[in-house]
Amino acid sequence: MSATVNKVRRGFYLDSVALMRLSRTLAGLAGVEEAALMMGTPANKQIMADARLLDAAGEAAAGGDLVIAVRAATATAAEAALAEAERLLGQSMGNRVDVTAWRPRTIRAAVAAAPDSNLALISVPGDFAVAEARKALRRGLHVMIFSDNVPLADERALKEEARALGLLVMGPDCGTAIIGGVPLAFANQVPKGDIGIIGASGTGMQEVTCLIAQGGGGISHAIGVGGRDLKEEIGGITTLMALDALDRDPATRHVVIVSKPPATAIATRIAARLRASPKSFTVCFIGADGLTLPKNATVVTTLKAAARTALGGAAAGERFNPRTLAAPVARGRRRVRGLFAGGTLCAEAQIVFTAAGETVASNAPVPGVCHIDATETKYHALIDLGDDAYTKGRPHPMIEPAVREGPLEEALRDPETGVILLDMVIGYGAHVDPAGHLADFFARTSGDRPLVVASVTGTEGDPQRRSAQVAKLEAVGIRVAPSNADAAAVALACLGKTGSG
Repeated sequence: MSATVNKVRRGFYLDSVALMRLSRTLAGLAGVEEAALMMGTPANKQIMADARLLDAAGEAAAGGDLVIAVRAATATAAEAALAEAERLLGQSMGNRVDVTAWRPRTIRAAVAAAPDSNLALISVPGDFAVAEARKALRRGLHVMIFSDNVPLADERALKEEARALGLLVMGPDCGTAIIGGVPLAFANQVPKGDIGIIGASGTGMQEVTCLIAQGGGGISHAIGVGGRDLKEEIGGITTLMALDALDRDPATRHVVIVSKPPATAIATRIAARLRASPKSFTVCFIGADGLTLPKNATVVTTLKAAARTALGGAAAGERFNPRTLAAPVARGRRRVRGLFAGGTLCAEAQIVFTAAGETVASNAPVPGVCHIDATETKYHALIDLGDDAYTKGRPHPMIEPAVREGPLEEALRDPETGVILLDMVIGYGAHVDPAGHLADFFARTSGDRPLVVASVTGTEGDPQRRSAQVAKLEAVGIRVAPSNADAAAVALACLGKTGSG
């Protein structure tokens, strides 16, 4: 029978990304069935309880305590994993840059140390994010909230307070921004230019900014608003404030708005705001239908089209023909299995497939696409691996590409899968070498396998360098398209279907 053991470190904090990577390492130890290192917040303890990882010691932990939780085949294996966790935590602390240097531990101390700062990035467990964001606002700082699990009512209250103060709240669950040329959180190194971006989608913003960069353009600011800002309960507060800010910015010529479909009332409010602006806009509400927008706004259905329109018709891969990368699939292999790290990239692929007349299922369906059913085998399956079902207590696949290995192995075993469709998002915050990891995985596979088609969202200025990542994928036979939409079109072409990115 399995043994579950917890150890609690009182008042110990380490970045959640580092904790997730340590969790992954522990889970790979001999005899370990599952492991997690998480702060002892109520939400995290519920995740651990659902995973059968919580014992009485962990249950007693407070929000500021670290819980090391292991479930293993034997008590001996569990205790060995706990000992290894302690060793790795000590190593992580020792590897911190300049551990003797003083670092501010509060918003107040940080403002005193850097009085010219005007933005705070909040990345703490969701239970504490609201209080920290409010402290920053009351010290005159714009706020980017990377944290999630913030109640809707608290998000609305924060944004209303910020609006009254003339400050932006980007988020919660805001993973991407570029402010004045500075990439924040998950973002890419792109040139400065005259195109502004407003996005409720992190990976969608990354794809658009990178395609603009590859097409010779640049970004003035990319303002993330959080995934729920365009819900009726929030009212599009940050989106409307971002529109005001970019309207006032003389360096911004054109503005791109990227999101999944907003609430109808919010879409109407945004349309009225665009009509009052002297600037031009590209609007990409992926999966939305029947939008009525003013003459200064162009509606597009894909991220590639958003970049192309913002650039005036020239974008990366503009003359790309999907058939040049396609190859026929083996007899009987008639399905595409898409495994995406980016939720909006998954949504864009669904749009490309449905526009080509294909029937698609997804765990994160856009309007018109059916929700995936594990028993259904006749549809193409496009899966968002960043969805909560895959990431609760685990690293996001952009941080830890090994998260994709289980679904990849399942796709390789499926005799009807003809094409595996992948995205790869690089840049700041992402894994240091996701293509190398994926190439190693495929180098270990043998026998008849489906075709593999991928795209790489990134630039030459990113730490991983886009061309180097592309070369590693191509070296193991993966077909790499210029954009995510193009990759979806290549996958269709392999099946003899016609699709356009």
